[in-house]
Amino acid sequence: MFAYSLALNLWNPSHIVGWTSIIIMSIVLGMVHGITPDEHTWPITFSYAIGSYSTRKGLRSGLIFSLSFALQRAIASELAFLGLYKLYEIGWLNYVIYIVVGILMAASGLFIVKRKSILHFDLPFFKQHHQGDKDTQVWLNDPKPWMPAVHGFVAGWGFGAFALILYTVLSPATHSLAYAWIPGALFGLGTMLIQMLAGGFFGYMAQHWGLNEAAIRRISLKTAGNTLTWGGLAFVLGGGLSLLIPALGSSGISTGIRVHNLDSIGLPLILVIFSVLIVGLSTMISETRHAMAKISHDKLI
Repeated sequence: MFAYSLALNLWNPSHIVGWTSIIIMSIVLGMVHGITPDEHTWPITFSYAIGSYSTRKGLRSGLIFSLSFALQRAIASELAFLGLYKLYEIGWLNYVIYIVVGILMAASGLFIVKRKSILHFDLPFFKQHHQGDKDTQVWLNDPKPWMPAVHGFVAGWGFGAFALILYTVLSPATHSLAYAWIPGALFGLGTMLIQMLAGGFFGYMAQHWGLNEAAIRRISLKTAGNTLTWGGLAFVLGGGLSLLIPALGSSGISTGIRVHNLDSIGLPLILVIFSVLIVGLSTMISETRHAMAKISHDKLI
């Protein structure tokens, strides 16, 4: 079956015949979508998985997000059969979804890391002043299970090359309103498999820093909170600017890689890099260094 899937054109499928092709293409495309740095999945999966600070909870966060995402894709695939795909001809719609997703991300981030004052709203990659009373300036809350579920359903309405293939090729290939939801569901399940593994990996990382549980919780929640907050603000800014300057959201520098999400460097990839690498990893490194320094200081006392 895997060898057969390699014969399918994952880049630009134009002629899908039979349910075998539909099933394999839907699942494999979903898995590729889950692996590549997609702006609608990676920042959110990373945030909630890290914020879970354990392998099991990380797997659970990835599962909840992806199940919700799969449900949305199944619904959208059914609607696409009825002509919903024509909405994807409206270029600005995706930027509106960016703004909505960004607002949800920022709200969740502010819930996870509550700050006593807006003046304490520091950027992790510019400064990290850990004065003695800094810990009293923030309150850390574990993310609620429904948060990744809401994010998964809303983020699923965003679209790109994968969504276009799903809605304009695979869904119509079913030739039946009764079964048109299946490609979307299988696509979501393919993504779910990868995102669950990613969630478990990020949770495993948080669990094996060699620190006590309190320190791991603080590092994990600060990382998740900052990633969601600043990543969310970046999504709102990117979506807003793209509405004003459409070329900003649609342009990119070709990488020559014939894999969707990796084929060009544009706004989607920039959002992933900013949210996960710049904000997420810098917060994780800074907070870990602070925890290590505190442990060393306590040993000397």
